[in-house]
Amino acid sequence: MQIKTLVLGRQIPTNCYVVIDANSKACAVIDPGDESSVILSFIEELGLTPHAVFLTHGHYDHTMAADDLVLEWGIPVYISEEEATTETRPDFYRYRAGPGTRYYKDGDQIQVGGLTFEVLTTPGHSRGSVCLRCENVLFTGDTLFRDDCGRMDLPGGSEAQMMESLKRIYHLEGIDEIYPGHEEHSTLERERRFNAYLRRAGGVG
Repeated sequence: MQIKTLVLGRQIPTNCYVVIDANSKACAVIDPGDESSVILSFIEELGLTPHAVFLTHGHYDHTMAADDLVLEWGIPVYISEEEATTETRPDFYRYRAGPGTRYYKDGDQIQVGGLTFEVLTTPGHSRGSVCLRCENVLFTGDTLFRDDCGRMDLPGGSEAQMMESLKRIYHLEGIDEIYPGHEEHSTLERERRFNAYLRRAGGVG
């Protein structure tokens, strides 16, 4: 597995991840927040074959380029149903679902080449937030950051749910690295030691 990070967004810099199966050059794009032309050029330059777009949640800074990628490549976009809407004018907090939208739920596994992505529901930042596990890596969206966690005061946010989600992450086995929706990536072991929110949720802070 290879992970490429594109920091995109004119308003809010957001981490977009291109996760690559090196053997087949199949890839998935996680949280294409903006600047679709950058993502399209990057995929083309590396000669990759995109199979899916994964959204950790529906907030605009994680989803704005998704429709362009789906239109260009004819691939599905995955999101939890709570994070999507069919309204013609969605708000900033939900993704407008189209014909290529597929809804995933806790425990679902999606194959991209030789890679398997597992869905973990982790509400708290929003009602339908998810993390995506692939091998020993966890893509945490806006649930868990380096030294922090996602804000809980937006529509659909819940401190109680966030603590339960962080508790779940704290006790995960076999995860080495975490790749969040913003700022630097980290290791789960580091966050268990130094992240006050994760430690409190895990019962050690």
